[in-house]
Amino acid sequence: MSMTLAFDVYGTLVDPMGMSRLLAEDAGDRAEGVAALWREKQLEFSFRKGLMKVYEDFGVCTRQALRYAMATHKLTLSEERENALMAAYLSLPAFDDALPALKTLKGQYPLFAFSNGSYPALEKVLGHNDLLEQFEGLVSVDNIKSFKPDPAVYTHARRATGCWEKPLCLVSSNAWDVIGARAAGLLAIWVQRDPDKVFEDWGIQPSAVISSLSELELTLKNL
Repeated sequence: MSMTLAFDVYGTLVDPMGMSRLLAEDAGDRAEGVAALWREKQLEFSFRKGLMKVYEDFGVCTRQALRYAMATHKLTLSEERENALMAAYLSLPAFDDALPALKTLKGQYPLFAFSNGSYPALEKVLGHNDLLEQFEGLVSVDNIKSFKPDPAVYTHARRATGCWEKPLCLVSSNAWDVIGARAAGLLAIWVQRDPDKVFEDWGIQPSAVISSLSELELTLKNL
């Protein structure tokens, strides 16, 4: 099947929990808890802003979520330290399977990065991990001022990748993203990085489930 692949970035190609190592300086043994809440609220804030039609880019959501996570744990950051952590977020580590998988698939399929992140943020975090050059292009929600899983975002992805007629397949570790894409008529592969992670029972199933991006090439051939 001829198709184009759209890769989610945060949680799929790069690891937001990589911030826990840096947060150890500020939160000690609570660093992983702070990092997890930071990520949870980052997504929640973006969902809410999308629904409320009060768009602010993903970096704003990220900063507000960091402040919430720290306050919840009764921790504080200086302005300088907060800015340093936000800058570090642009250098999140890539998952070990990301670059090898993209290199394998490049040339076989058109590859795009498709994210809630802004273009400058995507260029930095993907460039930092040598992932940027693997893609034909970037697709950001910033063009339409909303966030996944708004159906308009997936329509925008079709338009931006030129996939009105041929299939567009999302690759994402975020179940909510996979459900959003499937509801909008896209193919979507769920990367179940955590074997204990449960896919929400909404009556909408992923096109396929993999545990690592290393399985993607074979899975696509059998899709």
